[in-house]
Amino acid sequence: MSSSRTSDVLVVGGGIIGLVTAWRAAQRGFATAVVEPMPGGGAAEVAAGMLAAVTELHYGEQTLLGLNLASARRYPDFAAELTEATGQALGYRRCGTLAVAFDADDRAQLRELHTLQQRSGLESQWLNGRECRRLEPMLAPGVRGGLRVDGDHQIDPRRLAGALVTACERAGVVFHRVWAKRLSVVRERAAGVRTADGTDLAAGRVVLAAGSLSGRLAGVPDDVLPPVRPVKGQVLRLTVPTRYAPFLTRTVRAVVRGSQVYLVPRDNGELVVGATSEELGWDTTVTAGGVYALLRDAHELVPGITELPLTETRAGLRPGSPDNAPLLGPTELEGLLLATGHHRNGVLLTPVTGDILAHTLTTGELPAEARPFSPRRFTTAALTKQPA
Repeated sequence: MSSSRTSDVLVVGGGIIGLVTAWRAAQRGFATAVVEPMPGGGAAEVAAGMLAAVTELHYGEQTLLGLNLASARRYPDFAAELTEATGQALGYRRCGTLAVAFDADDRAQLRELHTLQQRSGLESQWLNGRECRRLEPMLAPGVRGGLRVDGDHQIDPRRLAGALVTACERAGVVFHRVWAKRLSVVRERAAGVRTADGTDLAAGRVVLAAGSLSGRLAGVPDDVLPPVRPVKGQVLRLTVPTRYAPFLTRTVRAVVRGSQVYLVPRDNGELVVGATSEELGWDTTVTAGGVYALLRDAHELVPGITELPLTETRAGLRPGSPDNAPLLGPTELEGLLLATGHHRNGVLLTPVTGDILAHTLTTGELPAEARPFSPRRFTTAALTKQPA
């Protein structure tokens, strides 16, 4: 067994959420370290990178909408700052989203979403089928209508993750490229971790930001163990040859016979198609059925897609929480904070998560916008408390 020097802040997990937390902590003057065997990996390797606070709106998630919008507003400045700090392009595009409907049921569902968006004060424009095809000529003739949302943007999560690793390194963050095996608890306080190679890393505070693995760190008391689960998503990547460009100019998404599909065109000629959502535990197998379903639905949406080279198939695990919202900030265990459970919004919530954790580490208090997402909402006392 060996010991390493003490950090002010030790972040367990080096995906985009762990990295942005570490970067912002280091900028605040904290001696910061990250425990992660492959920094920049994780769900960001598979994510499509839609920054879709408006078109991702779901019933019952209006509180989460506020956090999503707050993060979306931060994105232009956040992307500019990260690019300036690293010299790396992030693939950030303000291209908008077009959500389309095929049959009468799809159209009715999209109309309901439009009504919810309007009630929530969001900007979206209803288009008929002809207007949709005028915007995106590759769309199938049968498209019945759609919603144009210019406020939804996109970023390349792989480039984002790579830039965050560089930004952390330049800010003095120390990387321990090994798995964290157990949380160290001393006198009822989180005091660091023991790694898989037997090293004890001491820390003033520990931030658990390990995505879908956050609930599996040994040594975390049961009453503060984050209730996150893996939610599988399969994604395809295709390449648009120059003779077909521009294939799509914006993100296009739809519900096709009950299955969601989206197509995200990158500025480098890549086209990302996703995403399945499967509750299959820790399975990351790419299945023939998953690939078939995505290509089938994408072909319904954009028939010309079958002419494009298929360059990659991947499956990843989103960290889901009981209410599909993140767990941010201090736990009931002194010295342990959480930044996990972001589910399908991890990329979108990257800027605001970094700001929230930095503020909390500096002041000891959650900012107002983060209080609905405190991990303490899932404690036994909170769940059993009866209204007065």
